[in-house]
Amino acid sequence: MTTLRPAPRISFEFFPPQSLDASFKLFEAVQALAPMGPEFVSVTYGAGGTTRRLTHESVATLHRNYGLNVAAHLTCVDASKAETLEIAEGYHQAGVRQIVALRGDAPNGAARFQPHADGFASSVDLVAALAATGKFEIAVGAYPEPHPDAADPTADVRWLKRKVDAGATKAITQFFFDADAFFRFRDDCVAAGIHVPIIPGILPIQSWAGTKRFAARCGAQVPAKLDEAFATAARDGREALLALAQCTALCDRLMSGGVEDLHFYTLNRPQLVREVVRALGIAPQIALEKVA
Repeated sequence: MTTLRPAPRISFEFFPPQSLDASFKLFEAVQALAPMGPEFVSVTYGAGGTTRRLTHESVATLHRNYGLNVAAHLTCVDASKAETLEIAEGYHQAGVRQIVALRGDAPNGAARFQPHADGFASSVDLVAALAATGKFEIAVGAYPEPHPDAADPTADVRWLKRKVDAGATKAITQFFFDADAFFRFRDDCVAAGIHVPIIPGILPIQSWAGTKRFAARCGAQVPAKLDEAFATAARDGREALLALAQCTALCDRLMSGGVEDLHFYTLNRPQLVREVVRALGIAPQIALEKVA
């Protein structure tokens, strides 16, 4: 794609491995994507905080061995306030200076989030506690389309305002397929007095069936035309080509609307993400030398 605009700043999200084979896949993904020059990379928690130790180990390894600016996810799930802040301190001691502070998903089998008896009741409380330490830049989640737990269509903007007022310095959105949904949300945030960077979260479509299931869980709207397009592409054996075109077009539309930062949910599968980033005008830099 030829464009006169400067290339966007990019960042990548990975998830921690839970097996030896998954470990190799994570570090292969890092090897493939780190040369694209991300501003930062983030590492997630599993549902219910189930990968807390693995997340910490992955964060420390990516920071120490690869020199990446790593943002560690931290949630309110299944831990006391003291335990959560102890985890944050462990990140700080490992050299991490960015945290993505989230409420977190309910543990597997639970219908809704329930705070720990001695834990943080919400992401707002977690942000405030982290900000009080003065040790971290704090990113938070944002939802261009209503969160499944949102009380009304304006609730997500109000919650983001509370998190920013508590000390968050930027927001990363849930993925979406309609650029206009992001633009409307961004405008509503500005109208509400939110002036921190709001970075669009981008999910390159590795599997259309899997993406639709993920979208249903998190409230992302699936356009009928996109569903039809992937059905046609499946019959023609062109899903990969459509996925590349769809993701690149979405990023291009966002950039045309003034977006300068893009955050890619990699699912630890780098090929499509790398192709999209290259299509946006970002060339790989020197390859990483260290391996896991």
